Amino acid sequence: MDGDTDMHLTQFGRRLAACRRAVSVVEFGLIMPVLMTLGLGMVELANMALTYMRVSQIAITIADNASRAKQAFSTSGAVMREFDVNEAFNQASTQYPGLDIWGQGRVVLSSLEYNAATTKQYIHWQRCRGALTDGSKYGVQGTGKATAFAGMGPASYVVAADPNAAIMFVEVYYQYRPIFFKLGAASSPKIYRTAALYVRDDRDLTGGPGANGEGIANPAPAATKATC
Repeated sequence: MDGDTDMHLTQFGRRLAACRRAVSVVEFGLIMPVLMTLGLGMVELANMALTYMRVSQIAITIADNASRAKQAFSTSGAVMREFDVNEAFNQASTQYPGLDIWGQGRVVLSSLEYNAATTKQYIHWQRCRGALTDGSKYGVQGTGKATAFAGMGPASYVVAADPNAAIMFVEVYYQYRPIFFKLGAASSPKIYRTAALYVRDDRDLTGGPGANGEGIANPAPAATKATC
């Protein structure tokens, strides 16, 4: 009986080795995991690239809106209000509502100005919004007021305001949410983008009437301060 069993097993093995039916199906089954990984990986990369672009657009939009705010006036020019800052921030959620920028990110808006006392740059005021806790990479409000401060931006391209002018410098942080894969060594990458635009109106850089001493006023309509 054992001899017959061994013979049948041997014959079956030979027939199986010689069989060429459904070879394509077997090969496709072997390569399918690789193809799926590559396909899903390409979708993930495309989604990440799109998210980077959207975060960059948010930074540019907020800088643009903050540089144009011209609602109230003092004898020295247009007054930047807390209301105007919040309206500039609100544009981000209107622009990309599905991004959840305030739940997954943080925006830091700084007014970079020229300090006549030190002939250097300083951050006159700064406002923030978002669930993340990241702050500006270049300093908090008041940075440069008493010490030398070259400006804001990477070492290869530092922006600086001219006398009697201001630059709206925006930094946006966003925690990327992967579709399929958790990218990065420890967690999904945190996107960081910046934008800077000169103020394009005759803004009162002292803050105007009703100012809180930070170079930004809050006359009607009053608004909650977006603290950092």
